[in-house]
Amino acid sequence: MKTIQVVAAVICHKDRIFAARRGYGEFKDGWEFPGGKVEIGETGEEALKREIKEELNGEIEVGDLLTTVECDYPKFHLSMACWLCTLKSGHLILKEHEDARWLSMDELDTVAWLPADLRVVEAIKKIK
Repeated sequence: MKTIQVVAAVICHKDRIFAARRGYGEFKDGWEFPGGKVEIGETGEEALKREIKEELNGEIEVGDLLTTVECDYPKFHLSMACWLCTLKSGHLILKEHEDARWLSMDELDTVAWLPADLRVVEAIKKIK
């Protein structure tokens, strides 16, 4: 099975966490933490900053690595490194997602997370 390696940002702001609903592809309408693939020569942190700029027009400060999730999907294996991040500047503008929400800890279970992202939610709950 093919392995896809990606990075994701758990963006925190004023006790809320940013969640986005996919607007494209096989997992359209699923909720996720934004991010994407690491390009050749990039670190995970560099890829994360680039992806958030491209997808959301935002600048983030990348903090500690929260978790790395390993998750099997029907057609591939996903390895997703997830960092805690803060918004440095700008307002997040949806370029690829259909919807987004800033969720409190009590609201994390109110959206339909994709399987790998659900494991990230579990990791968030352990530290908050």
